[in-house]
Amino acid sequence: MVKIGFDHADGLTVCQPVGELDAYTVPDFRERLTEAATMGNVIIDLSEVPFMDSAGLGALAGGIRRTRDAGGDIVVSCNRATLVRLLQTTGFDKIVSVVDSVDEARLSLQGDG
Repeated sequence: MVKIGFDHADGLTVCQPVGELDAYTVPDFRERLTEAATMGNVIIDLSEVPFMDSAGLGALAGGIRRTRDAGGDIVVSCNRATLVRLLQTTGFDKIVSVVDSVDEARLSLQGDG
């Protein structure tokens, strides 16, 4: 089971899954990202995700696309070396900013606005 923290304030939504993102848990994550995409800029905080498989990557890609299609921007916050390596290996760091902390993500999005 994955728990999804969700906070929206001042045109910025922070979506924080807590737990593994895999084929069994990703539907809830995908649903929250779809909701977040309509609310402006989005930070996806992966600091509490110990594992993510291809289903999680697919949900992440969909969230990036939907957010950008709706006119928002998106930043991934991740301080877990294994996930950062996964995002780099799969090329996600080329399509979305990957930073170490939510604070750094907020600064990145403020710089874009």
